[in-house]
Amino acid sequence: MPRNPDDQATGPQSVLAVFAHPDDAELWAGATLALHAQHAPVSIAVPCHNPIRDAEARAGAAILGATLHQLPELHAEAVRELLVELRPSVVITHPVNDVHTAHRRVCEAVLDALPEAKIETGRPRRLYTSDTYNSLTLSGPVTPTVMVDVTSTFDTKMRALRAHRSQPIDDHFGPMAEHLAVLWGRRSGALYAEAFTALPILGRLPTAPHL
Repeated sequence: MPRNPDDQATGPQSVLAVFAHPDDAELWAGATLALHAQHAPVSIAVPCHNPIRDAEARAGAAILGATLHQLPELHAEAVRELLVELRPSVVITHPVNDVHTAHRRVCEAVLDALPEAKIETGRPRRLYTSDTYNSLTLSGPVTPTVMVDVTSTFDTKMRALRAHRSQPIDDHFGPMAEHLAVLWGRRSGALYAEAFTALPILGRLPTAPHL
């Protein structure tokens, strides 16, 4: 089997972001994905919606520098097949106790898919959940284990987010994204930051110099 380029990588490694809606990757992790895309492959998986929103998802992913995978459904088997195909080192998805039911279902699909994919391929090495609406889950505030300085790619995130023209970006999602990035930035000493929470994969939380 060919050696995975991540095996000897010391910098940012391949990422798969699995989210419930066409604009979720941009909203919750866009600047981090754009940052990683400068150094490693980044993929985004979202379910198909309608022609307008699907086109917006393609435009947003292109701005971030990511490859988009639009699937009919993001159930556990579809996620497992994607994990086996792409073999990402890092997976990002929604919080386990997200306030949005569709977000929780996608997170559950990822968690259901991970054990078999990990055993079969040795990937992913790390699993993170993202931020959510005003950083509040059903079980309380988001408590990140890592905050990524995204000052250099925050403008890219916002351009990608604005590609979703059918959504209330200027009036709602855009201001919230900026507020959260400033909040996490102040807590981590950056101008803008995005927050993530590590989850164990088969009982392990590996250390890493990058997300």
